[in-house]
Amino acid sequence: MKLKFKTLSVHIPLFIVLLTAFLGLGLNLSELRAEIKPGKKGGTLIVGTVGNVPRHLNPAVQSGIATAMPGTQIFATPLRFDENWNPEPYLAESWDFSSDKKALRLRLRKNARFHDGKPITSKDIKFSIEVIKANHPFKSMFEPVIAIETPDPYTAIIRLSKRHPAILLALSSALCVIIPQHIYGDGQDLKTHPANVKPVGSGPFKLVEFIPSQHVILERNEDFFIENRPYLDEIIFKVIPDANSLVLEMQNDSIDLSPFLDNSVNIDRLKKLDHLEVTRQGYEAVGPINWLAFNLKHEILGKKEVRQAIAYAVDRDFITKILHKGNSLAQRSPIIESSPYFNSNVNAYNLDLKKAEQLLDAAGYKRKGGKEGIRFELNVDYLPGLPEQQKSIAEYLKSQLKKVGINIIVRASPDFPSWAKRISNYEFDMTMDVVFNWGDPVIGVHRTFLSSNIKKGVIWSNTQNYKNKKVDSLLNEASSASGESRKKLYDEFQEIVAEELPIYWINSLPYHTVYSKRLGNAPLTIWGTMAPLDELYWENPR
Repeated sequence: MKLKFKTLSVHIPLFIVLLTAFLGLGLNLSELRAEIKPGKKGGTLIVGTVGNVPRHLNPAVQSGIATAMPGTQIFATPLRFDENWNPEPYLAESWDFSSDKKALRLRLRKNARFHDGKPITSKDIKFSIEVIKANHPFKSMFEPVIAIETPDPYTAIIRLSKRHPAILLALSSALCVIIPQHIYGDGQDLKTHPANVKPVGSGPFKLVEFIPSQHVILERNEDFFIENRPYLDEIIFKVIPDANSLVLEMQNDSIDLSPFLDNSVNIDRLKKLDHLEVTRQGYEAVGPINWLAFNLKHEILGKKEVRQAIAYAVDRDFITKILHKGNSLAQRSPIIESSPYFNSNVNAYNLDLKKAEQLLDAAGYKRKGGKEGIRFELNVDYLPGLPEQQKSIAEYLKSQLKKVGINIIVRASPDFPSWAKRISNYEFDMTMDVVFNWGDPVIGVHRTFLSSNIKKGVIWSNTQNYKNKKVDSLLNEASSASGESRKKLYDEFQEIVAEELPIYWINSLPYHTVYSKRLGNAPLTIWGTMAPLDELYWENPR
């Protein structure tokens, strides 16, 4: 079948981009980054991170920020996004949708090469997307992809079984790195391939050294396909043992940039230093939500009124303004409030202890032994490694829920695998957790609420055992809808889950990036430091 494509040169936000795309219009955005300031060449950037130790450097088969940050410097993607959710050219010079909305054509740059000098062709695009679809944990990203055609070396046509409003986003950042078929197509297991720790990509920087518990050292790719970039000579991703050590190194100017900071005390300390800039910008596509999840298999928590009562007993303002010192923002929905799909009309469950008591009474759980009696007891688990976001809130729940007659036992896990095993096997009552939206609801939200995604032993799926046929229908329809119709579907979805409350959403994580004020073109796009740093430069190199 011959596809008919239309192309239009535009510069508009993602919400309208998607609407335009599904009207059969295409995008050619090669001039979009003209406003980026040309930088000076030279210098080393030292990026400090606490606890973000990558197992390997190939984001095609591994999710997570530890792999994504160096991985997106080593590997390029078909598209990139700016700070306003605008898709931009990267490996693809232009793209357009077919008139039937079920095919996306990518026109590739002809000067892009892998670090070993081999040219990037449409066959590498096809190979990479198929690898990601088969191996990446985010199955919904490329689920509608049924075929990828390569009519010539610089054209790839992605065929879809249905409209896929998240396809452009899925082709960007850490979600769709292009890996070389001539290296990875040798029949070895992609998840354990030796090239994962010695990768050959086509991004702005090449690997020099990778010692997982210490650092990743990258050097400028002199043959990068964007002229005069990257500006930096070298990037070092340095693993810091603890947050206090990181703050000291930032104070002493021995670390230049630190992303994904979530400790309010340290954020406030760093804000006071004149040589540093501290910003929460750069996490819009990440969408990190801190929440309390309920096990709906539990006899008591299976009752909606009990879950609602717990929500009314919790004070979000106390958590965000006191525990987090104003650095985190309240979150009322499974869709991050910075998303264009967030529904601001959902029930917020603002603190109301009287209402909580009434709901518990109505559910049949009256206080035992008088006014101060206990109604029942529940365990609450929490994700290890984020004490301010997880442990402190779990302990707050213990004192707060006692006010309405619920006795809480806070359970710690010795490590992430222990916690993940317990939660994924439904051996919990309630658990604190952190889950990312990953830019579009199809990628990061659907997995938590679709009944088809109840998969015992799999963490960050529907571990709540939530089942609602209407929600399944809405999400399935939204996965191929566009424009205002998609927004309405997600609005209804949010209203239903806010009523049934399989999860109580508390706050977005207060992720901040701290960087030297001598840096230009700071990484403030929607993907932050999980996007290429080819534009970053030193005003005065070290």
